[in-house]
Amino acid sequence: MEPGYVALYRSGELEARAQALEARLASCDICPRECRVNRLQNEPGYCHSGHLLIVSAVCVHQGEEPAISGTRGSGTVFFGNCNMRCVYCQNYQISQNWKKQKSKEMDCHTLAERMLYLQDELGCHNINFVSPSHFVPQLVQAVLEAVPMGLRVPLVYNTSGYDSVPSLRELDGIISIYLPDLRYACDKWARKFSHAPDYVAQARQAIREMHRQVGDLVVDESGSAQKGLIVRHLILPNDLAGSEESLSWLVRELSPTVTLSVMSQYMPVHRAARIPPLSRTISVEEYETVLRLLTNLEVENGWVQEMGAAEEYLPDFEREGHPFSPVPEGI
Repeated sequence: MEPGYVALYRSGELEARAQALEARLASCDICPRECRVNRLQNEPGYCHSGHLLIVSAVCVHQGEEPAISGTRGSGTVFFGNCNMRCVYCQNYQISQNWKKQKSKEMDCHTLAERMLYLQDELGCHNINFVSPSHFVPQLVQAVLEAVPMGLRVPLVYNTSGYDSVPSLRELDGIISIYLPDLRYACDKWARKFSHAPDYVAQARQAIREMHRQVGDLVVDESGSAQKGLIVRHLILPNDLAGSEESLSWLVRELSPTVTLSVMSQYMPVHRAARIPPLSRTISVEEYETVLRLLTNLEVENGWVQEMGAAEEYLPDFEREGHPFSPVPEGI
């Protein structure tokens, strides 16, 4: 299955979209924040990011969902900075350390070369963009430069879910696999713990658009994802994620065959240890409640992480070759 971005390149549409997105950086409205700063002149908005990409790590990731990591791993590009401020962010070393991430700036051509290295030299199944919501123009430009160099693997958009629908529309046909989070069902907690007061509506609209573009998950004969949507849901202590409402919405209003990745890996890292509702890992009872919910909703497609593996999922971006976890089990 040839990725759609190849045909878009041949028709000239990929270049046109890259140019249109680049122009929007002059008064940035790329994510739901719509800061309207001039990132072409490196004016920092909420994401503290200017014109150049910030690439914190490029590596082979063996710990994503089985359909993403496969047997050869996912070619993962971790972008620095973020348009959210989750107090429990496991990637806080790169998402909320803006001064240090400044040294990780990279132009689009260099990223294109790294993508080809992941594909050709390391044999990765896909290119997996992590936290891309604030770098959509640069992402498309990098793909534009990578196609004539031989890029042909599926592209994964691995996001918090706090995305702009107009920006996502520009990715139609470019992204093969969407991998969004659905973090909250209540804006009160989204505001308090992630500084995203409109998260619920924005994430649901974004996930609807992602599903419109790629539909349910499609895998090849080896089980490797080729196209489609996988929605991640992190179980939070004290039901702060609103699991019943979020998962019910996905199944009943998006697709009864949606592919879910239910995650039990929550750890009170970053600032969460000082915040009582978030200062512990999830309990067995909380975990089993979500498992029963999956049964009641008749969810058949996806994966669930086992209990007790939270520490194995913690990356360390401050040392070379930070480890990633084992894959979760199927539903």
